[in-house]
Amino acid sequence: MRMTCLAALALAGAASPLAAATHEVAAGDGAQTRLQEALILAQPGDEVVLGAGRFAIGDGLSLDVDRVTVRGAGMDATILDFTGQAGSGEGLLVTSDGVTLRDFAIENPKGDGIKSKGADDIVYHRVRVTWTGGPLATNGAYGIYPVESTNVLIDGVQVSGASDAGIYVGQSRKITVRNSVAQANVAGIEIENSRDALVEANLVTRNTGGILVFDLPSLPVMGGGNVLVRDNLVVDNDTPNFAPPGNIVAGVRRGTGIMVMANDAVTVEQNTIMGNPTSGVMVVAYPLAFEDARYNPYPRKVAIGPNRVSGNGTEPQIGGGDQLVAAFGGALPPVMWDGLGEGAITVHPSMTGWTLALTAQGQGPDDATPAPATFAAYVDAVDRGAVGSSPELDARLK
Repeated sequence: MRMTCLAALALAGAASPLAAATHEVAAGDGAQTRLQEALILAQPGDEVVLGAGRFAIGDGLSLDVDRVTVRGAGMDATILDFTGQAGSGEGLLVTSDGVTLRDFAIENPKGDGIKSKGADDIVYHRVRVTWTGGPLATNGAYGIYPVESTNVLIDGVQVSGASDAGIYVGQSRKITVRNSVAQANVAGIEIENSRDALVEANLVTRNTGGILVFDLPSLPVMGGGNVLVRDNLVVDNDTPNFAPPGNIVAGVRRGTGIMVMANDAVTVEQNTIMGNPTSGVMVVAYPLAFEDARYNPYPRKVAIGPNRVSGNGTEPQIGGGDQLVAAFGGALPPVMWDGLGEGAITVHPSMTGWTLALTAQGQGPDDATPAPATFAAYVDAVDRGAVGSSPELDARLK
């Protein structure tokens, strides 16, 4: 039987996906309800477009639909203001894949700024998270916070005031963090228990510590490594530590430039590292007691390539710092190693360093016998073809 043209067209239309929709949300009365409604009603492929203005938000927002774009009029034009937030959760929680977040700001969330959990193929582009009261222990922990995800692109974001990390990526893989500004946080950028990460072309300044590459015990995802840190400006990280007591970053010393702790295969190269009072680069073992039998607390295959360094190590926040500075002629060498980990570190001949010469995991500066360090010849540590997010995510930046 021959199908009529009308029936064929109807069948084809039923089999085709609906055209993507645009959900426009303006600032003003009822903005929170209208915005959350748009995030719920959006279908895969839709855009939620936020108008210019200040949106007063009194509770956390959430998105659980794949392939949705949330787009504002610019990080200084569209502002989601959480100053009156009643709860203590994140400003925006994303739990779906293929999401793009761009061109808006979040201010003063009680908890984290934007958290994405189990959200693969996610893009953060030109998003700002700010705690406007400056560095305070009562600020939320994280500004930009993707966790347990694969394929993460963070490009052109700005974060200030986070009481843990401004830009934090945890328990994830295939990560790019670039072209971003992290200022006046405890940690500027932190890559934790994650693999295949590229951190490049960022400005990291006025934090307690600039860029941290950590691996910690007793987390669902273990074994961080294959991280490339290059072409960043890591300057004047001199803010006193304001993390709440008990937080792991509460132990980060004021004036830490780049710190690699208990990680495997990390290369640090072509960065400008200046004016960090404790150290330009630190390579250390995990210092605390732990019970996780899976965990390796030592750094392995950390490569410190050529970097532009000056003015670091002039006021180290460690016991006997003044005497150490005097012994080294006014400033500590730019690379500090705690001395732990077999094959822990190789260093380019253009970089000089010193060691605490610790002999056992769990020791601290009081157990140190500081001395100039002799390092193994530089060997690149990373698989460069594996680091970074996939090129397909770049298409969403247009």
